[in-house]
This record gives sequence, structure tokens and C-alpha cells, in this order.
Amino acid sequence: MSEPQIGWTFLTSHARVLASIADNRNARIRDIAARCQLTERAVQKIIADLESDGYLSHTRRGRTNSYRIDPSKILRHPAEAGLTVASLLSMLVRDESERQHDIEQARSKP
Repeated sequence: MSEPQIGWTFLTSHARVLASIADNRNARIRDIAARCQLTERAVQKIIADLESDGYLSHTRRGRTNSYRIDPSKILRHPAEAGLTVASLLSMLVRDESERQHDIEQARSKP
């Protein structure tokens, strides 16, 4: 895990967790936490928040969870009135190889 971010960021932890789940609906909490650079406990709380408001649900399959996102749910903040989860995720979710490529390119720039 890299150093923690100091100050503000563009995306909330809730958005990061939701995007991570959209990329892998069978991801373990440990993997989501590592990807989002959060603690496992923070991810558990965020998932509980998202489930309690109907943005997310899960089905237990053995020892793993399979998550389902409701893409038609409207975002909560009044400034995003009318925007759906699907519209948010269309901006955030990309193929992991594309994301990794962008990270490597950013690191190679002087």
C-alpha cells in the first residue's frame, strides 16, 4: 500500500469501493481494501452503507460474496440529481489492464 493521501481527493471512499466492486463482483473485502487503500473494516462499513440504501446487495456463495449493483439508483447528492449509479460507473470503471497501463505511463513521465 502506498502512502496515505493528505488533504482532499476527488472521489469518496464509497465511490472507490463501488467502482472496485463493479470491476470484480466477486472481490474479497481484503482485495477491495487493498485496491482502494482502505482498511478492511472501512470497506465493511462502506458496503453496509451501500447495502442499507439499496445501491448494493450480495449473495453468499460458500465462503465468498457475489455483489450486485443497482445501476438505476439515483446518486444521493442534490448536485447530481437525476444521475444514476450507471452513469457514475461508466466514468470510473475501466478494464484493469487499461488502468494498469495508465499507471505505468504516469510513472514513466519525468
